[in-house]
Amino acid sequence: MSWRPQYRSSKFRNVYGKVANREHCFDGIPITKNVHDNHFCAVNARFLAIVTESAGGGSFLVIPLEQTGRIEPNYPKVCGHQGNVLDIKWNPFIDNIIASCSEDTSVRIWEIPEGGLKRNMTEALLELHGHSRRVGLVEWHPTTNNILFSAGYDYKVLIWNLDVGEPVKMIDCHTDVILCMSFNTDGSLLTTTCKDKKLRVIEPRSGRVLQEANCKNHRVNRVVFLGNMKRLLTTGVSRWNTRQIALWDQEDLSMPLIEEEIDGLSGLLFPFYDADTHMLYLAGKGDGNIRYYEISTEKPYLSYLMEFRSPAPQKGLGVMPKHGLDVSACEVFRFYKLVTLKGLIEPISMIVPRRSDSYQEDIYPMTPGTEPALTPDEWLGGINRACPSSPCLSPLRAFPLPSLDPVLMSLKEGYKKSSKMVFKAPIKEKKSVVVNGIDLLENVPPRTENELLRMFFRQQDEIRRLKEELSQKDIRIRQLQLELKNLRNSPKNC
Repeated sequence: MSWRPQYRSSKFRNVYGKVANREHCFDGIPITKNVHDNHFCAVNARFLAIVTESAGGGSFLVIPLEQTGRIEPNYPKVCGHQGNVLDIKWNPFIDNIIASCSEDTSVRIWEIPEGGLKRNMTEALLELHGHSRRVGLVEWHPTTNNILFSAGYDYKVLIWNLDVGEPVKMIDCHTDVILCMSFNTDGSLLTTTCKDKKLRVIEPRSGRVLQEANCKNHRVNRVVFLGNMKRLLTTGVSRWNTRQIALWDQEDLSMPLIEEEIDGLSGLLFPFYDADTHMLYLAGKGDGNIRYYEISTEKPYLSYLMEFRSPAPQKGLGVMPKHGLDVSACEVFRFYKLVTLKGLIEPISMIVPRRSDSYQEDIYPMTPGTEPALTPDEWLGGINRACPSSPCLSPLRAFPLPSLDPVLMSLKEGYKKSSKMVFKAPIKEKKSVVVNGIDLLENVPPRTENELLRMFFRQQDEIRRLKEELSQKDIRIRQLQLELKNLRNSPKNC
């Protein structure tokens, strides 16, 4: 009997990666050399942001997407942080709002002007202080406007309501540094990986851990929710130090559904999931390859498709949102690859080969749009946007909560529409920040020399400000004394 290879019937079996021409790349960028395991890159339909190498603080570039080619060395930067920038993320609903976090323990919100920066930006729209140590991760809530999550090296996750500019919740269930955060489709669940080798599924509004896996044989690094499949995918390292991926049932983390070894390289594996095409992309830090798979709900669950190969190693990858893709070219995914050695940002398009030039509805279903489904108060009150066929049960309540369709958009007609939302920064007064009965701005003893220096410079700034206020008050007192003396010396009117 002759052996025949088994081919799966899949419309994505022949997806290939296409690198942009050199004139459509971004060249001459001093990409950061920080070894923190993040992408250092964020992209949306209008701007590309890259963390850069800088002395005396942290900075990142924001470049309009149409401004390709060589970037001048003196190009304006966002440079308000006092420590290295560790993560940046664009607001999914407002194109010119970006969040950044840094080693200076702060999270900052920036508003990029139309057309990009004309000069260095040092003043943030909003400064968020609540972590006692450096902040390594920021994530926007996927369906709610102005809700931001930040994870710090103090082992805490803070939930910020940007309408008031304060943290409203604190998740304090981790015992070591948080490595990764990921949301499910409606944002009702948060999953995290941690240096304590545990994978957790958390209800973010209460901070309650719903599921927990102790991953001793599969040391998890990164995790991603697989859309509405109720599955999690993690990347990590096996006990033999080989790179590995594992698939989990989000409602039962006692054992992974499958484990698969990838290779023996040492670089971190970054997972990216496209819920519209059910495709998973795996990109290794330090190597130039991107593998892609198709995910299904039935065995074998994970089907290998192909691999994009490149000799240039990648430090990180930015991902274009769906509404920024070129549907006329059947583009289903786009990476922005950071090549540190060349100072180059290289767009890589994943394309489904089709002969027809018409709109391909089978590869572009309705996708999450640029309008939020909820306000912060609604989400904090327990409302989720989910499928109407399955009522949403909150872990905090025993009765069904309101459940509506998510705000979706068609890429055929609506993908060029931009959001009309505007971010309004709240007016804040310096005061104590109390979450779960703990004052987050309480003086915390510095643990390292860098923390001691940051605290010293912060106190120097405060002393300088108080001296200026004191000198202004002294001038005002002298003016009032002169006015009082003039009144006493003036002749009295009869």
